Amino acid sequence: MQQLGKPLIFLGLAIAAVGLLLTLSGRIDWLGRLPGDVNIRRENFSFHFPITTCLLLSALISFILWLLRR
Repeated sequence: MQQLGKPLIFLGLAIAAVGLLLTLSGRIDWLGRLPGDVNIRRENFSFHFPITTCLLLSALISFILWLLRR
């Protein structure tokens, strides 16, 4: 049971972090509107791809996971 305990704790912390992020997402209005994010609007068409935001979040998550593994 001890081997299952640590992954469950980390999973719980990850779920709590995602919940906190979703709660605070209204206050972080610049997220998704960074320079480099693609936003195309036409008459009947709208396309938004936040590539810079994805890269930034990926680097942040990778750094956090790197810290946890040390």
